[in-house]
Amino acid sequence: MIRRLAPSVLNADLAQLADQVRLVEEAADWIHLDLMDGHFVPNLSFGPPVVAALRPHTAHYLDCHLMVANPEALLPALAEAGAGGVTMHVEALDDPRRAVRAAADLGMAPGLALRPGTPLQAVLPHLDAVDLVLPMTVEPGFGGQAFDDGVLPKIAAARDAIGRASRPVALQVDGGVNAATLPRCLDAGADVFVVGTAIFGADDPAAAAKAFRALLDREDR
Repeated sequence: MIRRLAPSVLNADLAQLADQVRLVEEAADWIHLDLMDGHFVPNLSFGPPVVAALRPHTAHYLDCHLMVANPEALLPALAEAGAGGVTMHVEALDDPRRAVRAAADLGMAPGLALRPGTPLQAVLPHLDAVDLVLPMTVEPGFGGQAFDDGVLPKIAAARDAIGRASRPVALQVDGGVNAATLPRCLDAGADVFVVGTAIFGADDPAAAAKAFRALLDREDR
């Protein structure tokens, strides 16, 4: 199983975003960007223009998590901005199948995310069409929240369902992931790890990212 580290820039110094990303590039596989609209979640973060501004400064895959009320409306702008993947909340979609197809048609890898309280069944019918599933381990919209252990059975169930689907669907975790919780996510079957505060809130983000990289590489043996 390929395990990927995706540092989340929500907790980075956005005034120095390109430099912050360079600090973690060596250890990172993906760069994770949380787009928030103040409607689906209470907070505002940034939108496609920030993705476009970052794109020339890194060759890394830009993994965009859309915590917005109308994710489909952002898809053309994100494709133009250079997003690699777009993960949309199933709770915000009237027709998840249509949204997934629209993202794929624009050349982006589509994913579906679920709030902690949303049943996994909401995404299972779409495993044949998505590239990523994200069961959130915190309520979306805020960085620095405590990890919800109650989501671990959902992650394990998602891993089982992906195994039965017999196609390469990434299983991402996002929210409260740190050195203590990451091994529990690994045990449950996750393979993409979004880490925000534990990297960019550290005194030395580069060293923190490398420590997570070493943890994933050690567990992979």
